[in-house]
Amino acid sequence: VRIPSVNPMGRTDIDPDTLHEHRVVDFIAAILTQHNIPHRRVLIAPQRPNLIATFTPAQPTRHLLFEAHTDTVPVDGMSIDPFAASIADGKLSGRGACDVKGGGTAMLAAFLRLHAENPPIAARVTLAFCIDEEHTFLGVQSLVAEKLDFDFAVVAEPTNLNIVTQHMGVARWTCETDGVACHSSRPGDGVSAVYRMAKVIAAIEAYAQQVTISVGVVQGGVSANTVPDRCRIEVDRRLHPGESAATALADFEAMIATQGFDFAVACVPTFHCPPLPEVAADHAILRKLITAIGSPKLESVPYGTDASSLAEAGIPSVVFGPGSIAQAHTHDEWVSLAEVDAAAEMLYRFAISD
Repeated sequence: VRIPSVNPMGRTDIDPDTLHEHRVVDFIAAILTQHNIPHRRVLIAPQRPNLIATFTPAQPTRHLLFEAHTDTVPVDGMSIDPFAASIADGKLSGRGACDVKGGGTAMLAAFLRLHAENPPIAARVTLAFCIDEEHTFLGVQSLVAEKLDFDFAVVAEPTNLNIVTQHMGVARWTCETDGVACHSSRPGDGVSAVYRMAKVIAAIEAYAQQVTISVGVVQGGVSANTVPDRCRIEVDRRLHPGESAATALADFEAMIATQGFDFAVACVPTFHCPPLPEVAADHAILRKLITAIGSPKLESVPYGTDASSLAEAGIPSVVFGPGSIAQAHTHDEWVSLAEVDAAAEMLYRFAISD
């Protein structure tokens, strides 16, 4: 947590000394080297490598993936030192403590224990630390492109030691309206693209009674004394299992078409992540994870994770880890160290279950 690994998420105003995942990957790689564990880096973008290592027992029972992301969201608005990693009352505080360095640490601890104890009969376990989960999922998509043969994946996220078997996806697009620029002293000579977009936003607000959608960014105009000739918004639409980004955008455009606007609304898709399809409760490997944990709840959640990209590639995937999603991205983010310890023990038990 003391090692910054902030994802810029398209911004250009973040301290460069806190950006990107390379420093925390160096730290993890040094631990693996200390334990004589072979590992490899895959450079996805400058200063943004994935890190991958594998434990192979004498008699592997299956091939498991333990995956955690190394990036964090920015630190704006935090009420604590984001990189102090202070410990009090059994909690470790700082940016990424909960999302998801606590969960990544639990996976690393279980993996190191597998190498130290070397049980002859156990799962083959690949440990992958991936970049860019908080923005565009570049890291896990690179991992998927390697076409590695996994039987089951556990993705680290704060779940209070329960198991997320299903979650929403997301589709994002931009919308743009055009107008006619003129001097603000004669607004009647022009057409405000912002006023037009205000009507679009009102329609989206009403549409949000039917679907999970929001407008996160509004950009328009060049100065206070110019009627703006362009306005642009960024839209976030959450996808339920069974929905696709293409159908979500098509439905949105059909909704816009019913509004009777006398101007065009140009929509351009920018990003999507599929929903995580539910892993059946009676799945044989999931049952082993349930047994290793004890009596976890099986949950469906509204947020997205790297798990859906893995599932889309045909790998049954669930989400599991210490901490609460209510603490992720917060002004005083923290994780319970007891839960980190417990998660490490549970993952180890899962790996050695026959």
